[in-house]
Amino acid sequence: MIEKMKKLTFLVTNQEYDAFIAGLREQGVVHIQQLQQGTTSPALQQAIDQAQRIQQNLTYLDFAWSSWGKTVDSHPEVAHKPENLEDALLRIESLKEKEVATCHEIDDAAKNISRMELWGEFDWAQVKRIEEETGLKVWFYTCVSKAYNPAWEETYFTVPVNEYQKRLYFLAFSSDEPDIAAERLEMPDGTLSTYQQQLSDAEKSLAECHAALCDLYRQKNLLDEGMKQVQSEIQLHRVELSDESIADGAVRLMVGWTLDAKAESLAQWLDSQGIYYEMEDPAYEDDVPVKITNNSFSSLFEPILRMYSLPNYHDIDPTYFFAPFFMLFFGLCLGDGGYGLLVLIAGLIMAKKGSGDMKSYGKLAMWLGGMTVICGLATGTFFGIDLSQQDWAFLAPVKKYFISDNGIGPIFGYTPMMVISVCIGLIQVLLGMILKACKAIKNYGFAYAVSTLSWVVAIISLIVLYGLPACGVELSSAVQYVLYALIVVSVLGIFLYNNPSSYRRPALGLLSNIGGGVWSTYSMATGLLGDLLSYIRLFALGLTGGVLGSVFNSLALDLTSSMSWYVRWLPFILILLAGHGITFALSMISAFVHPMRLTFVEFFKNADFSGGGSEYTPFKK
Repeated sequence: MIEKMKKLTFLVTNQEYDAFIAGLREQGVVHIQQLQQGTTSPALQQAIDQAQRIQQNLTYLDFAWSSWGKTVDSHPEVAHKPENLEDALLRIESLKEKEVATCHEIDDAAKNISRMELWGEFDWAQVKRIEEETGLKVWFYTCVSKAYNPAWEETYFTVPVNEYQKRLYFLAFSSDEPDIAAERLEMPDGTLSTYQQQLSDAEKSLAECHAALCDLYRQKNLLDEGMKQVQSEIQLHRVELSDESIADGAVRLMVGWTLDAKAESLAQWLDSQGIYYEMEDPAYEDDVPVKITNNSFSSLFEPILRMYSLPNYHDIDPTYFFAPFFMLFFGLCLGDGGYGLLVLIAGLIMAKKGSGDMKSYGKLAMWLGGMTVICGLATGTFFGIDLSQQDWAFLAPVKKYFISDNGIGPIFGYTPMMVISVCIGLIQVLLGMILKACKAIKNYGFAYAVSTLSWVVAIISLIVLYGLPACGVELSSAVQYVLYALIVVSVLGIFLYNNPSSYRRPALGLLSNIGGGVWSTYSMATGLLGDLLSYIRLFALGLTGGVLGSVFNSLALDLTSSMSWYVRWLPFILILLAGHGITFALSMISAFVHPMRLTFVEFFKNADFSGGGSEYTPFKK
């Protein structure tokens, strides 16, 4: 539900301004509309930069804790609490730089070790002495073992040192670079033991750095408090940019919004402060902030709505209306009672062990998993097992009720789940059209809803008139006449009231509405068919998940059928886990994506949901 708002216009003198802003902040119920769009101030930019700096360090601490928190011990050098926010930030940034530098040292040492260890431990001073005494320079070479030429030993005194992975590493002695068909190696200046010690020292230093970061994570409440303070400063500076000077700069004009439920108490405070203000209902063209309030069930689906957009103030909050359908769509797309049980258990654990958003997501998963269990059992599928095909005694009484060809049987010659999917789609589309009519009544008046309501009445009347007899239900003549009358009245509404505003020009109003009715009929005939066909995906996706699960069940049985029972169980379980794991992952993706598609496209389009609302964020500490 979208909460009702009141618009506030303040006129505040410069002398009253600071006290007014402080008091308004204490009240914490007014959303300030920024009048100076696109402007900023040095103080605001500094606060934004500080917030970004704190957030970057918080993110880095979270990464450090998730990566090393369970493997490092407390580091005594940083176990004490930082003195202030700036001290904590400087320590984190210093440790971050140290970690990067130490990682580079480790990489360099590891590269040098890999280049030196094939040659073993030797002293470069000895190499220099040989060069000075013989006048021959020592060259390092490698080549494929088969490519080594023994003749090089006569010419360049080559000496094989090591062979690794079919490559030979050898030395050559010559005053000039030898003419050898092999790869000459550039060697580092240090010894193998030196680089090994460097690597050991760097790894120790890196471990200490990680421990220090994890200790700071344990004390990150200082950063959390600092972030709250900086965000409060940002809000304050933005409010300071949300006024316009009038009367030669002596008076400031501000515009704000408050909840209708808070308006009376706010008015009492403003009166007590002697502030001049005007309070009124929003005009249609106003950019009104939005606050939505839902019950404990539908509020779980608000994150899904926010993925599309918040409703604007003149919309009807669709959360109440799409939540049950989304839950049903998820269950039909996942389509397997066993998979639904897994989602239900995971949601239960999240709801019990989690906190904040994670707890809410757990509750949502419980609803979605529970609906999937119901849908899976209704269609007779449990971990890929087609229950309608099993000879289990306890299933005998309920087999005929499964929504499948082997259960209730085809409907009008079609698979029952396909027909049910289209029927569910028709119900949601009609609900969307009713919401569209309600939105028109709310914003413009009943006349603007006549055409949409006429389409709803006409569609329902046609379904009853022709659908019920097709199902074997005979209609009396009186009922048929009533339905014909409703259809005629609906046609008049469609062709005469699809654009009521055109009647402001009587000469063109009637012709304009008739032409609009023809176009509306064409759009409805093509659009409604396309929308309803989209809902067949509910049947197709549920069927696909069940078939894939059944295939892996058959693979597990067939591939292990020739094995002894005491050997068979392990590959049998591994095939089932791998197969159902892949199927479950793919089905979960489909079960989220396609219900959102049906909601965001088919339902929101027919409900004339505009979205684009900005959230109500009251100015407060």
